[in-house]
Amino acid sequence: MSMRRRMLFWLLSSVLLGGLAAAAVVFYQARAQANELFDYQLRQMALTLRDRTFSPGQLAEALQENEALDFVIQVWTADARLIYQSHAHLTLPAPEAQGFADLESPLGTWRVYSTRQRGLTIEVAQHKLAREAIALAAAVRTLVPFLLSLPLLAFLIWRLVGREVKVLKSTAQAVASRTPESLDPIEGGSVPEEVQPLVDALNGLMGRLGGALAQQRQFVADAAHELRTPLTALKLQLQLAERARDDAERERAHAMLREGIARATHVVEQLLTLARADPEAAPSAGRAVDLSMLAEQVVSAEWAVADGKGIALTLDARLPGAVVQGEPAALRTLLENLVDNAVRYTPSGTVTVRTFAAGGRAMLEVEDSGPGIPRAERERVFDRFYRGEGALEGGTGLGLAIVRRIAERQGGVVELLDAPSGGLLARVSLPLKPLSPP
Repeated sequence: MSMRRRMLFWLLSSVLLGGLAAAAVVFYQARAQANELFDYQLRQMALTLRDRTFSPGQLAEALQENEALDFVIQVWTADARLIYQSHAHLTLPAPEAQGFADLESPLGTWRVYSTRQRGLTIEVAQHKLAREAIALAAAVRTLVPFLLSLPLLAFLIWRLVGREVKVLKSTAQAVASRTPESLDPIEGGSVPEEVQPLVDALNGLMGRLGGALAQQRQFVADAAHELRTPLTALKLQLQLAERARDDAERERAHAMLREGIARATHVVEQLLTLARADPEAAPSAGRAVDLSMLAEQVVSAEWAVADGKGIALTLDARLPGAVVQGEPAALRTLLENLVDNAVRYTPSGTVTVRTFAAGGRAMLEVEDSGPGIPRAERERVFDRFYRGEGALEGGTGLGLAIVRRIAERQGGVVELLDAPSGGLLARVSLPLKPLSPP
């Protein structure tokens, strides 16, 4: 449904129901006030006649002048004799007590006020229908301006709602006019306070989208550049294999070709891992991961490679244990890249993997005795495809970029520090898994 139609429906319905309720209250109050006024009039008329010092005959003669009145006036003696009636064809019962009362007669119900003076009972009455007709007319006259204002209120609501909804339309047009190449923020100066959070959210979304698109464009450009070299090398190696003059030369060319294919495959796998580790992507549901067990698996898998280079790869799993809430596959990829880098760039010596908990955080460290990374380059090595000037081993320049992205996706922080052994200490700090309630 349209928000405008819903707002109009509920606002107009509320105004109509509220107006009808207020009209009913005003109507009954006006009617009650009219009846109070009529009672006051009855009483004052009776009291006015009571104050006259007339004999019964004189009183009857004086009242003869009021035959045209809408009120019925009767005068009774102490022995219940009717000595005067203003309307000869109307006779009401004698009042039983002084004050106001409702009397029933063959002609209907009468509102009566009675008072006694010098042995006479003066009775002034008015028919209930006449009172109701006058009270109703007074109440209706009171309601007329109020009822006439309801259509005016409905018209004003319709115009105001229409004008305010235009703000949403203009905001939607501003969003629709944006393109992937132009994601400028929406101007919020003339936006109402209630719509400002929506505009802020849209501006934030477009800012993140613009950053993601720029990052993806740079990623595609970098990936194309990095893949061009190994693919060109594969093409040349294939040509060498085709031009080989004997089996030995052909076998050497095939070996180089297999090595080039493995290198190209590794680059593609790293690119895919980097794309999946994008911190802007929605993370999957994590589960409890014991970093000590994870480190033991990675060390076991990498031990043969390290041993082949004469490197002592060891595990130091300290207490208390470090358990985090995260994605096991992503955390394994993070640790594999750190260990692979340490083994790759350490000519000989030691590589130590540590896991422990400290300060409410889970710590994962990989320390090597290699040449390390100069402090000036420690921030740049997290950029994609960046390889330090002193890097002697081949690589894609994606390992540490993947590590940082996975750490950020898991709510962690990566640091590169000087190792006590003179090499590099890579430390990843992750939030510990919250304790389950007892």
